[in-house]
Amino acid sequence: MTYPEYNNGWNVTAYPDGTIIDVSGAEYSYLFWEADSQTEFDFSEGFCVKGSDTAEFLRRALAEQGLTPREYNEFIVYWLPLMQDNEYNVISFQGDCYEESAPLNIAPAPDNIKRVFMAYFPSEKEVEIPEQTFCGFERGGFTVVEWGGTCVE
Repeated sequence: MTYPEYNNGWNVTAYPDGTIIDVSGAEYSYLFWEADSQTEFDFSEGFCVKGSDTAEFLRRALAEQGLTPREYNEFIVYWLPLMQDNEYNVISFQGDCYEESAPLNIAPAPDNIKRVFMAYFPSEKEVEIPEQTFCGFERGGFTVVEWGGTCVE
């Protein structure tokens, strides 16, 4: 599923305030896509978080990665209902494997791109996992932010 309809690409103009306008003049806050993937996600580092602590964890982790309150709140509103009632969530924010499975092409090329993709799975018990660290992200010029995730069962 995509929204607006993808049609072999989106033909939109993005404005500095984040507003997106398509060729018909329709306005969007963001572009949405979902897909089935056979990607093997990397859980060599990450976090094991109690379901009841997931909202606060996501708020902190997404802010550390450079998402604004508007962006991380939209992320949390989407993902929290799927995660908060689990005993634990094993979470890892993906890098190379996500980039390879979902390449992004934008013209003209942005000055900065931040892609945040969370893979997680619910667990009945606490799982030991080496803690993941995040690189900072500085916005400037034409900046694109993408966020998403998947539940790996």
